[in-house]
Amino acid sequence: MNAVTRGRTVVVGLSGGVDSSVAALLLKQQGWQVVGLFMKNWEDDDTEEYCSSRQDLIDVLSVADAIGIDVEVVNFASEYRQRVFDRFLQEYQAGRTPNPDVLCNSEIKFSVFLEHALKIGADYIATGHYAGVREFAGGFQLLKAEDGTKDQSYFLYRLDQQQLAKTIFPLAGLYKRDVRTMAAEAGLHVALKKDSTGICFIGERPFKEFLMRYLPPQKGEIRCLDDERLLGEHDGVAYHTLGQRKGLHIGGVKGGKSSENGDHEAWFVAGKDLARNILYVVQGHDHPALLADELRAEELAWIVGDAPHTHWVYTAKTRYRQADAPCEIEHVDGQSCLIRFAAPQWAVTPGQSVVVYESRVCLGGGVIV
Repeated sequence: MNAVTRGRTVVVGLSGGVDSSVAALLLKQQGWQVVGLFMKNWEDDDTEEYCSSRQDLIDVLSVADAIGIDVEVVNFASEYRQRVFDRFLQEYQAGRTPNPDVLCNSEIKFSVFLEHALKIGADYIATGHYAGVREFAGGFQLLKAEDGTKDQSYFLYRLDQQQLAKTIFPLAGLYKRDVRTMAAEAGLHVALKKDSTGICFIGERPFKEFLMRYLPPQKGEIRCLDDERLLGEHDGVAYHTLGQRKGLHIGGVKGGKSSENGDHEAWFVAGKDLARNILYVVQGHDHPALLADELRAEELAWIVGDAPHTHWVYTAKTRYRQADAPCEIEHVDGQSCLIRFAAPQWAVTPGQSVVVYESRVCLGGGVIV
């Protein structure tokens, strides 16, 4: 135990996965008073088929027993429904594609969870996110993780100074392979557990079928953006997102454009007309309608509080699995910003987030409109 951690309590959000388990293990080894907290945030159809919360809780209790920490189980289902899921559905209904992980982090994991942890006496909270936080110039910065393939700062860009001041990311400097090795060496049975890739707290499931339970089907036309040709029928524009290729069921429709091997190129979603309930598609991955060299974002969140300088070279992502793209902020005010990229970006999607970086420092971002 060292002077920094002696007598100080950190509440770790435990999900039942290897990352949060190793986060708790490391903090325990560093001398913190560690308390685990398991959040149950979804109750609509908590079945074994899609929602793994029962097994996750069993895994959490097993890990806690191996590490030697206590666990509290809390139910934030009401808060999740009001703050995350209702907004999630509203965005889809409006024809946009929201990012539930961004909402989940800002509204649940670093808000409701943080508030609860402080009430039960925590000095800090910790999670298994791959990201970093450091003090700088009297404030706090959010940093990319050392493991660039796992970096999750994109999902955390809405965190503010008060939240970062109370947060520890134990995995900031670790690679995923090392995290799994640490778990195995400590005898944690979750060492090889598969990573969760489903909707935050809802789990992995057929997404269109899931949405259809909350947003009833509304059949409409699929048309070619270039010439308004009728190509097929959709069940609802809300079920589709820009750049989508699979699930259109128009693969056999010829459009005249052929790839080098002579096969007709695939169709991609390129636009939505909500008023007329029409889904527009184009042929070819690099169709001009799928490319944009600028975007406008609203609901801005800047980590230090102030907006970055305009006409300065930054990088940005318009989706999580994307390389950083050089850009500059043309204009920014309290409500919106205009970001221009050095090269066109593919399928810039309303409702998703654009996140701005200066080297390894995440500056914040906003929701693409």
